Amino acid sequence: MRKLIVLFVISMLLIPFACRKDEPSQRFKYLTTPVWASDSLLAKGEDASGPGQSLENFKGDAKFYPDGTGYFGVYTGRWRFAQSETEIVIITDELPGPLSTKIVELTQTSLKITTTNPINQDAIRMTFIAK
Repeated sequence: MRKLIVLFVISMLLIPFACRKDEPSQRFKYLTTPVWASDSLLAKGEDASGPGQSLENFKGDAKFYPDGTGYFGVYTGRWRFAQSETEIVIITDELPGPLSTKIVELTQTSLKITTTNPINQDAIRMTFIAK
């Protein structure tokens, strides 16, 4: 009887840990909480957000929803973290392939990512601020 009581007490102590859901990471919360407004969109160190320029379609707001969908300027599609949450991959039918970006900075108020234009190999840096 004593062993049964000890086993019952141990079981009751372990149940809360077994039923606890994994919490999203801090980076996940930072990325998915705000709507991000484009602050600067640079290609080869120069503004490329104007009419007819290479990053014009990323200008405006971006939203990363917790379910892995979102919008990024005029694009809509899916997103996911890669490389232990140090990269964001954006997948949309409007681009020729997935867009892999490196996260330079991700805080509650700032998102800075870099990538390379696959067509001409220009270095791209996009910065966003939380609205």
